[in-house]
Amino acid sequence: MQIQIKRRIGICLAVFLSISALLTYVYLNDRPGGFSDQRMSKLLGVDETIHIPIGKTPESAIQKFRTEQLSSQIIHEEPVEGGMIVFTQRASSESSNLQMEYARKRILGWKWGWGGGYGISKSSSNPPAMDYMSMPRLEHIESPFPIVFGNVLNPAIKRITVETKENGTQISTEAKLVEVGAERNIWFVLLPSTASTPFNIKALNEEGILIASKEIEDPNDIGSLMIKD
Repeated sequence: MQIQIKRRIGICLAVFLSISALLTYVYLNDRPGGFSDQRMSKLLGVDETIHIPIGKTPESAIQKFRTEQLSSQIIHEEPVEGGMIVFTQRASSESSNLQMEYARKRILGWKWGWGGGYGISKSSSNPPAMDYMSMPRLEHIESPFPIVFGNVLNPAIKRITVETKENGTQISTEAKLVEVGAERNIWFVLLPSTASTPFNIKALNEEGILIASKEIEDPNDIGSLMIKD
């Protein structure tokens, strides 16, 4: 009887110590300036460790980190494995712009995980059909990337795909088009984690006819696509 009691006490103690060790690591990893932030600082190439704040929501986590972007309007949120992707946009009549932020769900709350955006001047003489930004997968950082995203600027575009090659096999990934306003759409595609450039972006009309395409070689590329003549 005493042996069984001691065994149970030993098991409970082992479980308690394991949980304590896990919670300690979680705190040391996720706290502002912790292990996670140290890895991010190294990735960003900064000498001092950045302190990424913790928020109660994805929006508050992003706003705490991107303090200069409080004026941007959230136009779409997309739940992904491990967190949330948030798209924001600034009101502008002179440029086509879009910002993508990724917030990670942690035990302590939400933390900004990565993001970026672009602005492309509008051309009244030869307007593009769509624009895009490509962001690659991050080494040693949890994220749903690579991702390609952008604005749909021509209503004739009804479908977008991004083609990649893996081990000689061509893979076509369907983009998601989201209405974010009156006759306004954005698009994005989460590519397989093993995907690498070149990426071939294809835009099709309602009849499935290819009306715009572009091959990009740079995994950090930004640009526009024009309607084919």
